[in-house]
Amino acid sequence: MRIQHVDTMMFTGNRKRSCSNNSQKRQTDNRSRSNHHSESRSRSKVSQGLLPVSYNHNLVDTDIADNLQQQVDIARGHAITRRRGAIKHQKVHIVKGHKFLAKFFRQPTFCAFCKDFLWGFGKQGYQCQSCQTAVHKKCHDKLLTQCPGTGRDTESTVYLRERFKIDVPHRFKGYNFMSPTFCDHCGSLLYGLFKQGLKCEDSSSSSSDTAANSYQIGNNTDGAERPLRSYSYRHHSRPKRVVPPATSIPRFRKYAVEDFNFLKVLGKGSFGKVLLAELKGTEYYYAVKCLKKDVVLEDDDVECTLIERKVLALGTNHPYLCHLFCTFQTESHLFFVMEYLNGGDLMFHIQQSGRFDEGRSRFYASEIVSGLKFLHKKGIVYRDLKLDNILLDFNGHVRIADFGMCKLQIYLDKTADTFCGTPDYMAPEIIKGQKYNQSVDWWSFGILLYEMLVGKSPFSGCDEDALFWSICNEQPQYPRYLSVDSKSVLVALLEKDATKRLGALEANHSADDVMRHAFFSSMDWCKLERRELEPPYMPRVYHPLDTHYFDKHFTKEKPRLTPVDKTILQSMDQSQFDGFTYTNPNVTDL
Repeated sequence: MRIQHVDTMMFTGNRKRSCSNNSQKRQTDNRSRSNHHSESRSRSKVSQGLLPVSYNHNLVDTDIADNLQQQVDIARGHAITRRRGAIKHQKVHIVKGHKFLAKFFRQPTFCAFCKDFLWGFGKQGYQCQSCQTAVHKKCHDKLLTQCPGTGRDTESTVYLRERFKIDVPHRFKGYNFMSPTFCDHCGSLLYGLFKQGLKCEDSSSSSSDTAANSYQIGNNTDGAERPLRSYSYRHHSRPKRVVPPATSIPRFRKYAVEDFNFLKVLGKGSFGKVLLAELKGTEYYYAVKCLKKDVVLEDDDVECTLIERKVLALGTNHPYLCHLFCTFQTESHLFFVMEYLNGGDLMFHIQQSGRFDEGRSRFYASEIVSGLKFLHKKGIVYRDLKLDNILLDFNGHVRIADFGMCKLQIYLDKTADTFCGTPDYMAPEIIKGQKYNQSVDWWSFGILLYEMLVGKSPFSGCDEDALFWSICNEQPQYPRYLSVDSKSVLVALLEKDATKRLGALEANHSADDVMRHAFFSSMDWCKLERRELEPPYMPRVYHPLDTHYFDKHFTKEKPRLTPVDKTILQSMDQSQFDGFTYTNPNVTDL
C-alpha cells in the first residue's frame, strides 16, 4: 500500500466524486421531469371519466425489513463475513537523508560502506527506499554521504542543474557480463544467462534494472507496510457447562517449557502458534502463545513483544483485560502463558447472530469502556480495538486481548504518529499521518459499537485506498431501527475531528466523557467494575478441554513447536531478549 497514493485520493477524490454526483443529479432531474409529464397525463385521464382509485398502504414488518436488508448487505459485500488483519509501517531508520528498511536480499549483495558481503539468515541488512543503497545493520549509521534522492529537487539544485547543465544522465544499455558482476549502486548480484543487467556507454557503470531508475530519478519512495499478527481465537458452538479454566498459577517461580504438556493447537499464524497447555501434575489449563525468535528479530518486533508482556502484566489488575501468568523462553522461542478464554470472540458471535440487540451491545460496550479507561489512565494507546480482539471468558464477560500494537507513555500533550492498526478501524488522523493520542481508540470503539448494533461496517471500499477515502470523507448510514441514544453515541464517536470526538478529553477523563452519554444511562458502573452484572450470553462448554469454539482445522493438528534451523540459532543475538522471563506475582496461589 502506498500512503502517498492515499493522500492523493483524499485531495482529488472530492473532485472526482462531485463530477459523478453532478451526472447522477442530471439523470435524476431528467427522470423527475419525465415522471412529472407522465403524472400530468395520468391526471388528465382521470379527469376525463376514469373513476378515482383508493390505495391501501400496508407497512412492512420491521423485522422482515431488517432481514431483507441484511441479505442485501451480504449480497453487496457490506456484511461482516471475514476477519481483518492489522497492519503497521515497518520501522524506518533515517541517516543522512537515507530511509533505511530491513530487507531480505535474495542474491549475494555487498555493503556500500565496508564492501563486505551481507550474510546471514532473514533480513541481513538495510536498504534505502530512495536510492537503493544496501548496508549492514551495523554500518547504516556510519555513512557520510547524503542520499542522492533527498536534495535532487530542491530549489538550489534545480537552479544549478539548469544553469550549468551538469545533470548528465547515464546512457544505460543491456549488456552481457562474462563474469560475476555486482550493481555499482545497490550492490546486488547481476544474475542470468545473458543481458544480466545494464552498462553505461560513457562511464562503464554497471547497474541492475531496478537501480537504473534510481540513478536517473533519484527518489523512488514507496509506503512500506507489512501485515501484523492479530492474536484472535476462532470457534464454533454447542451446549453445557463445567469447570472454568485456571485463573491462577500454583507457585511463584520461574517456569520452563518442560513444565507444560501441550494438548491442542488453538490457532497459528506467521508469528507462531497458540497452544492449549496443561501444567504438569495439575489440572490447570492455559493458552500459551509461542513466538519464533527469528521471526521477531526479522520484523524488528522485539520492542513490541516486550511492550505486550508489560501491558499483559498490568492487565492482571483489571477484570476486563486478558491476564498473563508468566513468560519464559528457549533458545528458539518466546512463550506467553495466559488464561484460556474459551467463550469465543465477538467476530465469531456477530457472524452467528448477524447483529446484537441494544442491550447486549451496551453490556459488551460498557465492559470495553472500562478496559480502555484503565489503559488510558496508564498512558497507553491500544490502537487495535476490533471484534477479533474482544474475547468472552467462561462466564460471558469480555476480555480485551492482543496488546502487541500498544503505545506507552502517551500523557498530556505527548502524541504518537506511527501508521498502524486494522484498516477498517483506523481513525482519520492516523490515515492522514497526523499526530494522535488516545482519541483514536474511541474512534475504533465507535466502529466496533456500530458493527455490533448494525451488523456491518460503517465504511467500505473495493480496496484499502477506497476504504481510506471513505473513512476520511464519507458519513455512515444509520438504520431507522436504531434508537435515538444509539445513533447519538455513534455520531459522537465517529466524529472525524479528533478534538470534537466523544472521549477527546485529557486521557484521565476521556472515558468519563463516554460513560456520561445517555446511551449508558441505565448502566450501573459500580456493579460493572465488580463483575456483579449478569452477562446477556453464557458460552456453552462441555469440559475444561472443550475447544469447539476454535477452528477445527487447527485443533486437529499435532501440538508441537516448529523447529528452527541451527545455523539461524547460532547467528541470533539472544541478548535482545534479556529480561523477558517473568512470573506474575499477582496470579500465584502461593
